[in-house]
Amino acid sequence: MRSCIYIGKEIETVVTRLAALRIEVFRDFPYLYEGSFEYEKDYLQTYVNSDRAFLFAVFDNEKMVGATTCIPLVDETDEVKEPFELSGMNLDDIFYFGESILLKECRGKGVGKQFFEQRERHVSSFGDYSTTCFCAVDRPENHPLRPEAYVPLDEFWESRGYKKSEVLKSKFSWKDINEPLETEKMMIYWLKKI
Repeated sequence: MRSCIYIGKEIETVVTRLAALRIEVFRDFPYLYEGSFEYEKDYLQTYVNSDRAFLFAVFDNEKMVGATTCIPLVDETDEVKEPFELSGMNLDDIFYFGESILLKECRGKGVGKQFFEQRERHVSSFGDYSTTCFCAVDRPENHPLRPEAYVPLDEFWESRGYKKSEVLKSKFSWKDINEPLETEKMMIYWLKKI
């Protein structure tokens, strides 16, 4: 496997591959995301438009098998910024970590740790942010599509120094693979002081 870093407008060169990977990985529990290329390309344009946006991608030959992103929170979409604004937090101090996605066959090899290290290194290079954060979907433990062997990533995130917020939450809408229409999903934010 090889890796490559893309900053800002460079991300546009791999948007199609990143969109395909997002759709494939997010179909699994807990996201159960139906996904569409139209939505993905529109959403990823947010990253292309941000000079400080960052993509660390992992490839097996020419296939993108893993990716992680981050972006200054002020450059993110309104639905991501809203809970921070309502809490009176200074968005200029916060860097938002977008997806961390990896095909199943590539997991368990330390790539997840590398994703956090690469993003945190990028944020530290600016010297003007105090906090990093990300959000994760909040699914009930008895969700009918939850696999028997599913293990939440909470312990891994805590081992990286992140703490789940009790107050920062958003509702994002998407169509689950088993739903006829989009529904709102609760997203919980995790934060780390740097």
